[in-house]
Amino acid sequence: MNTSTDQLRVLAADEDQAALARTASVLEALGHHVTATATELAQVTEAVAREEPDLSIVVVHTDDEHALDLIEEITAFADGPVIAMQANEDDPEFARRAAERGIYAAVRGGDRDALQSAIEVAMRRHAEAQRLTEQVGRLETALERRAVIERAKGMLMERHGLTDREAFDRIRAFARSKNRTVVDVAGNVTAGEESLGG
Repeated sequence: MNTSTDQLRVLAADEDQAALARTASVLEALGHHVTATATELAQVTEAVAREEPDLSIVVVHTDDEHALDLIEEITAFADGPVIAMQANEDDPEFARRAAERGIYAAVRGGDRDALQSAIEVAMRRHAEAQRLTEQVGRLETALERRAVIERAKGMLMERHGLTDREAFDRIRAFARSKNRTVVDVAGNVTAGEESLGG
């Protein structure tokens, strides 16, 4: 996934084929590569799977529901962020509904500078969301490992009359002697595959 805002691979989606070409032209003038254009839901899904865009832009004219469906379809399948570009006028209600579907930024009209600013905001927000997701994943993994070790310690304490510290030391010593991790040994203890007695 490209986290820079230079030369992005962009999927453009629009209900209006002529407007779609104009949007692609603006994006290419900004230095981005429009890898796919789509107007229908089936085209969007296929394009996302084929092109794996860094960023997707859905242009909104009059059919808000179609635009929202496009946004929802893209956010379900694409790794990169989605921007809603309102072709006519600002519509706070549409922006709110689009945000609920997963957009990272919204912009009005085809102004190059405004579009580039929206792209930069979307890419930054998306990168931050990815960092938070990775951090949550690491914390969840750490908690899961801790839970396995705690269960193994409890089993050893009950089985062998050990203190909390003695149980942990026994797991750690066994792990070192076998060149394995504490979590691996603890997992085998909880699965009944090793008793660490004696």
